[in-house]
Amino acid sequence: MKRFILSLSGGIVLIVCSSWGFFAHKRINRVAVFTLPKAMAGFYKANIDFITEHAVDPDKKRYVDSTEGPRHFFDADHYGKKPFDRMPQRWAEAERQYSADSIDKYGTVPWTIQHYYYKLVRAFKTRDTIAILRTSANLGHYIADAHVPLHMTENYNGQLSNQTGIHALWETRIPELFGDSYHYNVGRAHYVQSPLKEAWRISRRTFRCVDSVLIFERKLSAAFPADKKYQMVKRNGKSYKDYSVEYSAAYQKALHGMIERQMRAAILEIGCFWFSAWVDAGQPDLNTLIDKTNSPASTMQADNEQLLYKQGKVIPRPIK
Repeated sequence: MKRFILSLSGGIVLIVCSSWGFFAHKRINRVAVFTLPKAMAGFYKANIDFITEHAVDPDKKRYVDSTEGPRHFFDADHYGKKPFDRMPQRWAEAERQYSADSIDKYGTVPWTIQHYYYKLVRAFKTRDTIAILRTSANLGHYIADAHVPLHMTENYNGQLSNQTGIHALWETRIPELFGDSYHYNVGRAHYVQSPLKEAWRISRRTFRCVDSVLIFERKLSAAFPADKKYQMVKRNGKSYKDYSVEYSAAYQKALHGMIERQMRAAILEIGCFWFSAWVDAGQPDLNTLIDKTNSPASTMQADNEQLLYKQGKVIPRPIK
């Protein structure tokens, strides 16, 4: 699958993730819990570690499921200069116009979000605890992916503009280095009238960022000392070359807070989709689904984190 890549250039090895790095996905899902109303918050806080850890399940699934890849992106620019005017929002209409095989090739993330939304509604209706948690975590992942500009372009890793490696720089390296300093209080979740329309609105808004992501990095790379662009980094006992802290900081500055804004937007949207699915399911009593034997410690930890959330802060966590 084209989004699953290892970049080799001039002896430099860059690890390129298929979507927001694991660190960012986990953080986004975790903080989204704090956007929920009281009637939902108890259940999600009691299971916050599950929501956090399983935020990366869809990326892991790509290793074993060849059909998983297209669910994470939408190559909008493949459809011309005004792709969101040309592409029908409803799947049946899009399939008639472009064929399922063609749509799959260039990504399906808006429809994937819609699919998992209604899957979550069904899980709430049947009061299936595991299905609620797994589907919430998965839905959060795809919504977060739709907030990554490089998931909205055929030039997803800068491979068409001599910027190979930019994918990991934008969505993994910078959040890991600077994510603890971002402001995370995005307010309270609200009801989404049309999940599909909202998924397309997210995608359209994210697509507008693509040019800036590529142009700013290209200008920075041309002006930055070549011998200071990369450094050796240790992860899990292994060393590899990655973008330097200095280069990453310079790129973040050039983007004027874009990555923080996109993480914040993803957090709020995830909370809104979870909340809306619960409302559409008839607002079932989630407190009766809380496992009292395992939840007190998680709930207490989440309560403490929510106090920080109100200040826009989070507990720093190690990168895994």
